[in-house]
Amino acid sequence: MAEVFVVAGAANKLTYEMLTMARGLGEVSAVVLGAPGTADAIADKLSEYGAAKIYVGEDDALDAYLVAPKAEVLAALIGQHRPAAVLLPSTQEGKEIAARVAVSLDNGLLTDVVGLEADGTATQSIFAGGIVVKSQVTRGVPLVTVKPNSLTPEPAPAAGERVAVEVAVSDAAKLVTVSDRVTEAKGDRPELTEASVVVSGGRGVGSAEQFSVVEEFADLLGGAVGASRAATDAGFYPHKFQVGQTGSTVSPQLYVAAGISGAIQHRAGMQTSKTIVAVNKDDGAPIFEIADFGVVGDLFKVLPQAGEEIKKRRA
Repeated sequence: MAEVFVVAGAANKLTYEMLTMARGLGEVSAVVLGAPGTADAIADKLSEYGAAKIYVGEDDALDAYLVAPKAEVLAALIGQHRPAAVLLPSTQEGKEIAARVAVSLDNGLLTDVVGLEADGTATQSIFAGGIVVKSQVTRGVPLVTVKPNSLTPEPAPAAGERVAVEVAVSDAAKLVTVSDRVTEAKGDRPELTEASVVVSGGRGVGSAEQFSVVEEFADLLGGAVGASRAATDAGFYPHKFQVGQTGSTVSPQLYVAAGISGAIQHRAGMQTSKTIVAVNKDDGAPIFEIADFGVVGDLFKVLPQAGEEIKKRRA
């Protein structure tokens, strides 16, 4: 059975999704590229979700320079083993690595894939989720970047045998040095892309101070807080919490859109949510077209009232 590479930079939901997706194509091998110690932190989870092998390429140079060294090492590894396909995360780094490898090996590349069949046919959601297309790589080893929240990850314990990878980085890959890294402090709320409940606020929230009503409702439900692009552009909430085509893609069990009109850009990032509840004063807002439940009303009255009712039922 042919190997399928999954480039894993972290132990998170997207990595588990890629490992689950890869099992339909062949024997799964995870590829870990980073500073010494990177694999130790995530190896157990990789094997839990199906990695029969874990190729480990660790060197300070892989973190000291921007992206290019990882692309070089991955390209060399692909050349040695010729896997059936290579899956990478559809993140900024994942897409850049995939693009560099594609150019280096003269390979086909598919981005933002949400499904992958055994014969390599990929399903892509394009034009802000308005069109679904089927695509297939016709040149070289298929390189595929996987969109977050494309499927439900499922454990499938495997051996997780570690295989050391030689790290050779050329001078050409050392042109951009990483001078500093800042790790943002995590709060008590779940990660936006992994939360089962997301409560998002839009332009209708009105100000950064008034976003507290969205936060309070999210905390009551044990969920994450999101925001529309209009809200983040207006400075109501940090851009890292933006949900949409140019922000994060989420697919929670429950998505509450408060004061969000429902522009196609926003809908592209949340329309696969299992249950969508919209709260908006405008009964003609596009968000109601995809909502399972809609409330026409003032979010500053609706959310607190809903919160009180939830508290009563929990008492």
